[in-house]
Amino acid sequence: MEFKGILLASLLATLASHGFADTSDRMIGGDILRAGDSSAPLQATRDVLATGATVTLDGTVAQDAHAAGFVVDVDAATGGDLYAVGFSVGLRGAVGGDLTASGFSVRTSTGASVGGNARLAGGRVTIDGPVQGALAAAGGSVTLNSDVSGDVMLAGETLKFGPDARIGGTLSYSAPTRIDIPERVIPADRVTFEPYERREVIRDARDTWENWEYPVLPTFLTVLSGFLITLGFFIVIGALFLTLAPAQVRHLRHSIEARPGMALLSGVIGLSILFGLVPISAMAVVGIPLIPIVLLATVAVWTLGYILGAYVLAMRSLRAFGAAEDPQIWMRLLALVIGVTIVTLLNFIPVLGWMANFALVLLGIGGMTTALFERLVGNAGPTLDAEMRPMERDPD
Repeated sequence: MEFKGILLASLLATLASHGFADTSDRMIGGDILRAGDSSAPLQATRDVLATGATVTLDGTVAQDAHAAGFVVDVDAATGGDLYAVGFSVGLRGAVGGDLTASGFSVRTSTGASVGGNARLAGGRVTIDGPVQGALAAAGGSVTLNSDVSGDVMLAGETLKFGPDARIGGTLSYSAPTRIDIPERVIPADRVTFEPYERREVIRDARDTWENWEYPVLPTFLTVLSGFLITLGFFIVIGALFLTLAPAQVRHLRHSIEARPGMALLSGVIGLSILFGLVPISAMAVVGIPLIPIVLLATVAVWTLGYILGAYVLAMRSLRAFGAAEDPQIWMRLLALVIGVTIVTLLNFIPVLGWMANFALVLLGIGGMTTALFERLVGNAGPTLDAEMRPMERDPD
């Protein structure tokens, strides 16, 4: 499950690319990887991992499905678990296992039955599909209008129960004030009410940090093991992009090399936007469920920017020693390993090493930010080199 989570977070960066979103589905180890706005029916014998501005899943998925995008619409029948993250998430297909979904708007239709448990979070959450297991839902506004066989836990500023709402187990709800729940939904003796106060969340977080037991100083073997694990993680993620999306990585590299100063400035802008989304989301109740998504996106973008910056620096150095403009894949993988290893070792140099690593992060994030803006608003013109001359397009 950890590999799929890392892979899904990595695939989010392909939204900033030009050509990969227009290619057909890719397969790796029996899993289907989909990046882009394709709505072709699926006949997946294993898992599906999909990302794009608009993600549409139709057909059948034998095992688990993972979907992330701005608009996520899942009409596929999933045999295993379903994970969906987006600004707007709509679920219409049956889920054989558990359902986990988060977004500003999350809705399950009457046909979106869940065979296991359902965990939902969003600014506005509506449950119209039956749940065979337990249900946990949190958001600014939560509406239950279906049958739930197990226990239910609800939290939000506004809680509503539709005419088809039925709860077979117990109900624990948290709201600003106690609400009247019809007997047809659940008998009163199986209902528990807890007042909903946002300041309690802040106080609990503060108490947790104050009572945190810090570990003793790590040994040399602990530091070495952590370094090797981190290094291996970076290399694996970078190798995946070099093999699955070589044209897009080449485009990002050429864009950064052509205008490194603009890439650094774009990196500052992109990173500022990500960090700024956290307090903005916390200002409104409907945005609180989105904070974990923003934090996860920040970590993913920071990691990818770090890897991309190290790769660009390594390729630039190899070219200075006579390497080809676009060498073979083994040479690019070697450059990735050398670059990531060297810049990671720089972290052990106080101040200067950290500043160099942060500059590489900004460089990589700047390339992705520029590519993302080009994709959203259209490319204003050809990419220019260091002497402001148009660069030739890379072959597909």
